[in-house]
Amino acid sequence: MGRHGGPGYICRREGSLPIYKGLVSSSRPASSIFPLLVNNTSSNKHILPSLAMAPTVMASSATSVAPFQGLKSTAGLPITRRSRSSAGFGNVTAGGRIRCMQVWPTENNKKFETLSYLPPLSTEDLLKQVDYLIRNNWVPCLEFSKVGFVFRENATSPGYYDGRYWTMWKLPMFGCTDATQVYAELEECKKAYPDNYIRILGFDNVRQVQCVMFIAYKPSGAA
Repeated sequence: MGRHGGPGYICRREGSLPIYKGLVSSSRPASSIFPLLVNNTSSNKHILPSLAMAPTVMASSATSVAPFQGLKSTAGLPITRRSRSSAGFGNVTAGGRIRCMQVWPTENNKKFETLSYLPPLSTEDLLKQVDYLIRNNWVPCLEFSKVGFVFRENATSPGYYDGRYWTMWKLPMFGCTDATQVYAELEECKKAYPDNYIRILGFDNVRQVQCVMFIAYKPSGAA
């Protein structure tokens, strides 16, 4: 008896060939197990090295690996914890009595795009908004519409379309750097179409896209 290869693989010699326990049965003759080796000795020198490597390969694949035990504890890491005395929601004790949510009313409460949740803008507020879009190098535009809201009529065409149409007041104000010029155009549009909604757009002529929009005027009695 002798050891050959890795641990746990014991072989014995029968004739001139090693018979490996676990790989083949030792009760069978070598000629029935390895007929190529017995009958063709000229090729033994090419095949025997690969057989000698088999126990090593099998032994490496049979090496036990410790099971995964989960993540390591973070108790030793330098983590800063917020104290209970610090300001924040951790000190709120009347959370059940706080009312921070409202149900959105669905009737007669149509909204627009930017700033539609705010009260009507004053003249000063409008000028500040126009200054903002000018500072961003956007082109001021004025548009008006009698409906003012998104609507949908019966259509048999494919795809989705918003049923709205705003008419541009004159032309985009390219090169405008004064917010009062935009406000003057707004007043002129209000006189021409007092029963229309009027909005101001900020158009990016480089990216070819609308970047901002807000309602500048609502007709009397409008929501």
